[in-house]
Amino acid sequence: MPSERLSVVVTRRLPEAVETRLMELFNVRLRDDDTPMTRDDLIAAMKDTDILVPTIGDHIDAGMLGQAGARLKLIANYGAGFDHIDVSTARQRGILVSNTPGVLTDDTADMTMALILAVTRRIPEGLALMQTGGWQGWSPTALLGGRVGGKRLGILGMGRIGQAVARRARSFGMQIHYHNRKRLRPDVEEQHEATYWDSLDQMVARMDVISINCPHTPSTFHLMNARRLRLLKPEAVIVNTSRGEVIDENALTRMLRAGEIAGAGLDVYEHGHDVNPRLRELPNVVLLPHMGSATREGRLEMGEKVLINIKTFADGHRPPDQVVPSML
Repeated sequence: MPSERLSVVVTRRLPEAVETRLMELFNVRLRDDDTPMTRDDLIAAMKDTDILVPTIGDHIDAGMLGQAGARLKLIANYGAGFDHIDVSTARQRGILVSNTPGVLTDDTADMTMALILAVTRRIPEGLALMQTGGWQGWSPTALLGGRVGGKRLGILGMGRIGQAVARRARSFGMQIHYHNRKRLRPDVEEQHEATYWDSLDQMVARMDVISINCPHTPSTFHLMNARRLRLLKPEAVIVNTSRGEVIDENALTRMLRAGEIAGAGLDVYEHGHDVNPRLRELPNVVLLPHMGSATREGRLEMGEKVLINIKTFADGHRPPDQVVPSML
């Protein structure tokens, strides 16, 4: 690499400590406000920088990468997911891609449990009742929810986050079941007291709660499609803190409206922030604005990962969190 400092473009506002450290190490162009860059802005940035630091909201496709300048050699994503980046095209053009895995595991797992409890115990309905002044006092039959202890939790995707969810759910007395691309080692299964299901259909049909914790890939797109959603028990609840594209959102909405699924807790959506308006109307649905990883600690640790990836690359080495083909 040349001796002069590398140029870096950051697409969104980052924690102040992260931005300060980036400015100390590199020639950085930061965002003045916290609005997403347009497609044209991203293309212009990629034409004139060595390193791009995007976030999940920045969709970088083959057409955009085809217009990138020869200087662009690293896309250091601020986030663990990378399905918004055409990694294969980037590799073909000699552009490395890195991410920030591992640092958001506990935060996302905490939010998963929060959604499970919020839906099953009808917490938002109770909150709305208090905020509107409609509460008339305690009643033996008011806002009856379900007990999570003893219920079957089916985890779709038993990676770091899925296992962190399992640890928390066991503390609440839930029975742990999972479906994964690869079965866990026997000792890991034993640690979580987890039952493996080779057939996702069979698992889904028997669970009280389904937690989506797998990444979005071509093979997981609409993995929970209309046919599979119809396998759920009418009293079942589905929670998604992973990627919205894993669930057919329209099919889920129809079934929730028809009472064919008891409830849902969603932190992510199939079309980004363009949420199906019919979902907002349902009392048995808890919707959050993609805040599963939104802790101060997590955001700083993400920034530290980005800094390490860029610094390692600048020193002529492979970024420790480089996205490789086996991850796609």
